[in-house]
Amino acid sequence: MMRKVLGFILLAATLFVPRGEAAQITSSLLASVDPPPNYLIGTDDVLSVVFWRDKDMSADVVVRPDGKISLPLVNEMQAGGLTPAQLRDAIETRAKQYVEDPAVTVVVKQVNSRKLFITGQVEKPGSYQMTGATTVLQLISMAGGLREFADGRRIEIMRTGKGGKQTGFVFNYRQVSEGKNLAQNIELQPGDTVVVP
Repeated sequence: MMRKVLGFILLAATLFVPRGEAAQITSSLLASVDPPPNYLIGTDDVLSVVFWRDKDMSADVVVRPDGKISLPLVNEMQAGGLTPAQLRDAIETRAKQYVEDPAVTVVVKQVNSRKLFITGQVEKPGSYQMTGATTVLQLISMAGGLREFADGRRIEIMRTGKGGKQTGFVFNYRQVSEGKNLAQNIELQPGDTVVVP
């Protein structure tokens, strides 16, 4: 569906927009990615904000650690925690102070904020980009599996909720690999840390 919409926009850009602006819009859209369902903009995500018929206000931006972006004329805007559509609406509202009828497109170029972390007795500990739904077992697999002396019965998943409250879940690798107690193989959320003792 997203590709069909992009195709229509590209066609419209080539037919109704001056050549330079059409090239800018086309290159921004071609570099886009399909964000995951329920995607919210986060730190380090790369966005392209395109103003129809006003290339001087358009920009590629990286979301800062404080969740904000900076754009010509409209200055700082809160982007973190919003959907691309909500950010577009907020930018259009602010831009009306400077432009008569702003038409803004927010394109997600890179999703860098959805990270999972795994540490301890795995072959490749570190951070991993979350490109879709990922379970504990899948993350362990991405990290190269457990090391020889890992205690697979006491793996912990650490999650930081709203207000910074920490919660933990226990994962028994042996049980899940034997097809038992599969409910503990939970779907991870961005920011989760898996600790393998």
